[in-house]
Amino acid sequence: MEANNTRVWLITGTSTGLGRALAEAVLEHGDRAVITARKLEKIEALAARYPDRALAVHLDITQLSEVQATVEQAIASFGRIDVLVNNAGYGVTGGIEEIGLDLVRQQYETNVFGAWNMIQAVLPHMRKMRSGNILNISSLVGMVSYPGMGVYSSSKFALEGMSEALAQEIAPLGINLTIVEPGAFRTAFNGGSLVKSESAISDYGDTVAGFHQWLKEVHGEQPGDPSKAAQAMIQVVESQNPPLRLPLGADAIEGIEAKLQALKADIDAWREVAINTAYEGVNIGTVGG
Repeated sequence: MEANNTRVWLITGTSTGLGRALAEAVLEHGDRAVITARKLEKIEALAARYPDRALAVHLDITQLSEVQATVEQAIASFGRIDVLVNNAGYGVTGGIEEIGLDLVRQQYETNVFGAWNMIQAVLPHMRKMRSGNILNISSLVGMVSYPGMGVYSSSKFALEGMSEALAQEIAPLGINLTIVEPGAFRTAFNGGSLVKSESAISDYGDTVAGFHQWLKEVHGEQPGDPSKAAQAMIQVVESQNPPLRLPLGADAIEGIEAKLQALKADIDAWREVAINTAYEGVNIGTVGG
C-alpha cells in the first residue's frame, strides 16, 4: 500500500442500496474505487465527482468476460486491488414448492457464481501482493432462513460456506475475508430488488405469503442506515484483526443468536442418539468427519 495508506476498492452493484452507500463512503474517505453496475448511467455522476479516484465500469458479474475485463481495467487504472466487495445480488421470494428451477438457477448465477467469478479473477493479484481484503455481502438470512426466503437464503448459505473455506485458504497469504450479514436496512431490497414467484399455493398462505406481506409492510421503515453500514465495513478493512463474520444491525445479532441457541438445544436433546452411531470400540475422538 502507498505511503498515504489509500486503498483501491472494487465494489460490485453500486447503483443502489448498500453498494451505493459504500461507494460514496469509500470515495469520501479518500480511497480510490472501481464502482460497477449493470446500468452504467446510474453511477457515472458519482464517478464524475471524484475524477482522479473513481472509475465507473459496466459489469454483469454473471459474464466472465466482463468480470475479467473489469479487473484488468482496475489494475491498469490504479495499479492494484486492495479490497474486493462482492455486493451485487438480488432476492427471489416464494415457497420452495412454488418456485420454478429457472428462477433458482438465475438466483445462483448472480448471488453465488457471480461472486465466485469475481473472487477467481481478483485473487491472483492479491496473492502477488500478499495482502488484501474480501468482503462478501451475505445477509441475516445467510445464517437464518425464513418461509418464503428459501431460494435467496440458500444462495447466501452457499456463499457463506464457500467463504469459510476460502478464508482459511487465503489467510496464510496475508489476505483477509469477512462475511457481512446485514439485517433489515433501508434499501430497495424489499421493493424493486425482490423477484416474487408467479405461482402461489394457498396452503402456504400463513407462512410464505405472510412473510412476503411483512416484507412489503416494513419496506421504507427498516431500522438499518446504509451509510452507517458502510462506515462499519470501512472499519473492518482498516482493522488489524478483521472478523470472519460481521452481523450488521440489532435484528441481525438477535436473529443469529436465536439460531445458535436453537442449534445448541437440538444438539443437546439428541446428543446421545448422535454419538451412538459410531462402530463399537471406535475412539470417536480420533475420527475425522
